[in-house]
Amino acid sequence: MNRSNGSPPDRSKAVGAPEPTAASDFLQLNTAEAPRGGMADWLARQVRRAVADGLLPVGSRLPATRVLAAELGVSRGVITEAYRRLTEDGHVAGRGRGGTVVVAAPLTSPTIRAAKASDVPSGGSPLFRSPPGTDVFDALRAAPARIDLSPGLPDLAAFPRAAWLRAERSVLAGLVPSDFGYGDPRGTPALRRAVARWLARNRGIAADPDEVLVVAGTAQALGLLATVLQGVGISRVAVEDPCSLGLRQHLRVSGLQAPPVPVDADGIRVDALRDTGAPAVLLTPAHQFPTGVVLGGGRRRELARWTRDGGLIIEDDYDAEHRYDRPPVPALRSTLPDRVAYAGSVSKLLAPALRVGWLLAPRTHHAALVDAKRFADLGNAALPQLVLARLMESGDLERHLRLLRRRHRARRDAMIEAIRTHLPGAVVHGAAAGLHLMVTFAHRAADRADTELAAAALERGVKVQPLSWHAQRPQPPGLVLGYAASTPTDIREGVAVLGTLVP
Repeated sequence: MNRSNGSPPDRSKAVGAPEPTAASDFLQLNTAEAPRGGMADWLARQVRRAVADGLLPVGSRLPATRVLAAELGVSRGVITEAYRRLTEDGHVAGRGRGGTVVVAAPLTSPTIRAAKASDVPSGGSPLFRSPPGTDVFDALRAAPARIDLSPGLPDLAAFPRAAWLRAERSVLAGLVPSDFGYGDPRGTPALRRAVARWLARNRGIAADPDEVLVVAGTAQALGLLATVLQGVGISRVAVEDPCSLGLRQHLRVSGLQAPPVPVDADGIRVDALRDTGAPAVLLTPAHQFPTGVVLGGGRRRELARWTRDGGLIIEDDYDAEHRYDRPPVPALRSTLPDRVAYAGSVSKLLAPALRVGWLLAPRTHHAALVDAKRFADLGNAALPQLVLARLMESGDLERHLRLLRRRHRARRDAMIEAIRTHLPGAVVHGAAAGLHLMVTFAHRAADRADTELAAAALERGVKVQPLSWHAQRPQPPGLVLGYAASTPTDIREGVAVLGTLVP
């Protein structure tokens, strides 16, 4: 019946009746559950929870922003903002016409509680009961944990898959049959040219492409150098102390001794380097690992004098591109080309899985290094080299680096803020650049071995590395914490766990 036939008036919109809400079949979203003024945050939280619970597995495609906005009855800007937050957290990524896709799942965790002494079994994790062995990093990677704050990785979820695929298709389309045969053991000419240009633009190094030797990362660069140096009677390569445990292991497995040289606020102490009598030294001058110290100008001049007496510098430029609060630091190779063997890679720019790096050696060692590379593996695989060269020459790699800097800076800031909140007694080192922070402890925390702290953290589901792993001489207890590969949410939670373990 209609009203003209005496039907009662419609009361559905009477004063005081609830406003209708919008909903979507996608995740059964109901806007009535969203807090007033917090719609974007609520939506991001719902998607994040669905990914963690497995309702949206990696590879799932989210609804188009226009479609979801219409279904929920909100502005498209609200959906765009929620997707932006998920992208910054590393959970989703835009795929152009492929839409927005889930690329990583957040790690769920129980409520954090204060740790008790009884929570940590005597001896802690087997990883930390004795000095680290050659397989310690493999074991640490394999250890189950909810949150991984190990240093050394960039944001792997940000790998530029679309750009890589475009470059790969373009490269394949232009190859001729002979390109699939054995190539130059030094590396493809295209990548050697691209690397020379990249180093000139980004590191101030003037190098001819013929000087570039393409290697399978810094690890192989050290192995080749060890072979050549031992061939000319060098058996000792001094190292900074502290310095990367992994680098020391590579030197020692290759048959070289690695006497320690202390590092202070200006970098390696050249007077102590002279005292070792070692004819070569391995340095990380742009961002010393793990302290983050930048090699000062005075020390650079002292090193130059040391090289004039016959010293050789091996420069590991492992993460110099990742800087946030300071100007770039020139590579030592840029001023001492005849006395510096320079090693770099894309492990911190793209991904360690690519196993692509480069080595620029002094002229006196170049031919021997090419021979060592030839007989090691006949040269790196050519196709990834050509794709990487295309990324470098097209500008895609520099665009990717700018993206990484923004994301890494946000994650670094999240870690520093979490340390201030949960570890107020900790001292933060090396925050201006890189992919990690070093923290040292004072007061009562200094009475506890950092290996014990790392073991307790692992048993609570958080991976960290103790500073003592990277030192040969006694050091204050501390931790080395990576932030680039973890979301801000996981960083805050992981540091909060550490806060329950430090007195």
